[in-house]
Amino acid sequence: MTSVATRLTLLASRPDATTSSPQGASCSSALAEQPWDFPAPLAQGYGPGASQEDAVPAGSPAQPTIPQRYRDATPEQLDAMIRAAKQSLGERTVVMGHFYQRDEIVAHADFIGDSFQLAQQAKAHPEAEAIVFCGVHFMAETADILSTAEQAVILPNPAAGCSMADMADEDSVEECWADLVDTLGPHATAEDGTVLTDEHGEPLASVIPVTYMNSSAALKAFCGRNGGIVCTSSNAATVLKWAFARGQRVLFFPDQHLGRNTAKAMGVPLAQMPLWNPRKPLGGNSAEQLRDARVILWHGFCSVHRRFTVAQIEQARAEHPGCTVVVHPECPMEVVDAADSAGSTDHIRKAVAAAEPGQTFAIGTEINMVNRLAAEHPEHTIFCLDPVICPCSTMYRIHPGYLAWVLEELVEGRVVNQVSVQSDVAEDASVALERMLAAVPCA
Repeated sequence: MTSVATRLTLLASRPDATTSSPQGASCSSALAEQPWDFPAPLAQGYGPGASQEDAVPAGSPAQPTIPQRYRDATPEQLDAMIRAAKQSLGERTVVMGHFYQRDEIVAHADFIGDSFQLAQQAKAHPEAEAIVFCGVHFMAETADILSTAEQAVILPNPAAGCSMADMADEDSVEECWADLVDTLGPHATAEDGTVLTDEHGEPLASVIPVTYMNSSAALKAFCGRNGGIVCTSSNAATVLKWAFARGQRVLFFPDQHLGRNTAKAMGVPLAQMPLWNPRKPLGGNSAEQLRDARVILWHGFCSVHRRFTVAQIEQARAEHPGCTVVVHPECPMEVVDAADSAGSTDHIRKAVAAAEPGQTFAIGTEINMVNRLAAEHPEHTIFCLDPVICPCSTMYRIHPGYLAWVLEELVEGRVVNQVSVQSDVAEDASVALERMLAAVPCA
């Protein structure tokens, strides 16, 4: 098994790349360090990776101190510990891994997928006593909400958060919602003030809240309380159609890029997609702009996907004529427009798998997934658009040492790092999540 330090030095960028990303300065070169070598809690930034310079909210979970033997163990020893613990636990424990996890973690996952697929799996395995979720905090919260009350959901490292999710907090969204209701009223109206209704004669809402899966349980609960829904990058178009059938506008948070790219593909003009900056009155908009809006976009983003640029696409095509460029819809609109296709991590995986042998793919998403695709599909040439080695700062925190620790604790009958969403929040959030699960992604 390859060590973490060696693995990261081998992360391939574009073949023969000689120029760096214009965002390169925002990515640390200290990626080979172990996650426990960084201060806990982190006072500034999220640690090595794309989001190291994003602001960390006060009170964010700290990395736990684990026994020294896990910190000193070699990759081979940790691999053996994990395998032995999983064999001892059997079907009592399910390990789930996100596509962006490092290979040393994915090797032990019973289920691998994007956030939509893993949410489905969390609900589909009530027989397991524990779900060990190798992803980030909001994913573990979702698993806790969708699983049974008897199951324990464990996050190997509670400091594995998400800078995008942290860009929309409950207080800011509540303030935004109050401003929108004051400005727009509770119901959709025509220009003459007539209340608009649906096919059943029920009044349409003036605004429907839609939160991306990359958000806290509290914001999912907010959507559940206010007639809204959760979306993933897999089913965002289906969710927006659902919302437009129930309201005149959508408040989409926290990722502006997924909201903009999805709505634009559905024909919503950019002029009807104002950006809401929570630090400005009315989000920096006039009342007229909000009344004319179809999708109100929160000022949030993914630090990994924001790194991709049109210039990178142009360089990839110049160096590899005929290559296929596939990017994630969290990328900026200009990048999505310049790519050959855009879609969720599952879309990217399927696009590569379905191609005839001998294709060249330039992919705009997290580096661990790109490298895994390259290893799984040697019949293709696959590389990352970003020539800088820059994984997700927080996915990187799920280290095999933490996974070995939580599994061996389970073997001894102890549950550590359990993620528990309080019952009232879970009840409201489950409403929005069940709506999400019913919103099947477009074919």
